[in-house]
Amino acid sequence: MCAAVAKPLLYTYFRSSCTWRVRIALALKGIAYDPAPVNLVKDGGQQLSPEFQAVNPMKQVPALKIDGVTLSQSLAIIEYLEETRPNPRILPQDPKKRAQVRMISEHIASGIQPLQNLSVLQQMGDKKVDWAQRSISSGFEALERILQETAGRYCVGDEVTMADLCLVPQVYNADRYQVDLTPYPTIRRINKALLELEAFQTSHPSRQPDTPADLKA
Repeated sequence: MCAAVAKPLLYTYFRSSCTWRVRIALALKGIAYDPAPVNLVKDGGQQLSPEFQAVNPMKQVPALKIDGVTLSQSLAIIEYLEETRPNPRILPQDPKKRAQVRMISEHIASGIQPLQNLSVLQQMGDKKVDWAQRSISSGFEALERILQETAGRYCVGDEVTMADLCLVPQVYNADRYQVDLTPYPTIRRINKALLELEAFQTSHPSRQPDTPADLKA
């Protein structure tokens, strides 16, 4: 008799935009998993504990235990899911479109989100909101121009891709920091369309097991 295959285990925080990307991918692909909440603010940050550092030495979420390995970094996790569980696809088969998806994903994951993440803002003191607004707005100015060239219904054409998994959590962050989204009509339109999809709704920060009661949908 074959041993039961363990469910993937996702180290998550309800408000982590990087983890939300992975939650969307898991939902889109219909992959059941067990959540392991890591509170990034309680007791100085549970990600700093020796127990979690043994999971991810970078002391960041997400981390995903799956298929006998532990993976970190959201885009690496998503690409692994795509390679091992390719249906439905979230990376186009066309090389140019696939490159565009990766370009947009990296624009957000490397060029915007790290500038306004928790560890950076904690060092900004009373300037953190202004810093977050300027960082996000600067990135969105470039992203809006890119999406005007690549978008269909979603970021690249009319199919949901990894780029969309990055976009929605970043717009959520922009809303949190009261960024004026009026100058970015393409970003707003795509975000609205994506939030109509079940995978984006079930993975939303307001609907997670570790979401505080006053923030639950």
